[in-house]
Amino acid sequence: MRPEDIIIKPIITEESNEGLQEGKYTFKVNKKATKVDIANAVEKLFEVKVLKVNTITVKGKEKRVGRNVGKTSDWKKAIVTIDTNPDNKSYKDKGGKEVKISKKYKTSIDEFMGA
Repeated sequence: MRPEDIIIKPIITEESNEGLQEGKYTFKVNKKATKVDIANAVEKLFEVKVLKVNTITVKGKEKRVGRNVGKTSDWKKAIVTIDTNPDNKSYKDKGGKEVKISKKYKTSIDEFMGA
């Protein structure tokens, strides 16, 4: 599955806006996507480091038009926590030299609010 097929749209509510300061972003995602798929898609699309993914399956509501009763479809919501302070990684090379790797990650998702 392509990352564009996994992330359907961002969810912007009062509760999701409160989580933005903590680095928590809310998305409507494909029902068949796993947490690993969602994390990889967000990292690839928005160039951020994902720390944690929580998923919720939202049940559809019963709707009524006149005497006809129907149901909206079920959908999946993902709350993605990103790293707001990415650090450089370092490790010891052969011979004891310390090597630093600096990956450039963003600290927020600018496209989330339609910017």
